Amino acid sequence: MANIRNRSAYFEYAIEDKYEAGLVLTGTEVKSLRAGKASFNDSYCYFNKGELWIKSLHIAEYSHGTYNNHNPTRERKLLLQKKELKKLEAKIKEQGYTIVPLAIFFNSSGFAKLEIGLGKGKKLYDKRESIKARDTGRELKRKYGV
Repeated sequence: MANIRNRSAYFEYAIEDKYEAGLVLTGTEVKSLRAGKASFNDSYCYFNKGELWIKSLHIAEYSHGTYNNHNPTRERKLLLQKKELKKLEAKIKEQGYTIVPLAIFFNSSGFAKLEIGLGKGKKLYDKRESIKARDTGRELKRKYGV
């Protein structure tokens, strides 16, 4: 099972809330995800007519797909409960908040899920603190095996 993570999201944003959203996918997209062929480069979530969509999530074409193959960067609808959508939409209207895709995984039922986070963009000094914390953690691990 593929578990694809967006590592740069935690560096670029301070994540406040996390949600688990379903994805509306075609058959060849699911097969590519199971093979781990996805990239989060510059992908983001936005609202359109009360529905949540993800843009520029690159899921590579399936290698054994025929004429049924999908468009790799098409916009995909995300499935959340109504109350979660309303809560997210209200937060997005505040200054500086954005919805960032964090990971794609398959749940116990075999459905592809996208973990999204409500985040606020970090400033340069916040990023420096993240780098410093990561380096000290790495040094401790090297020295003491913690």
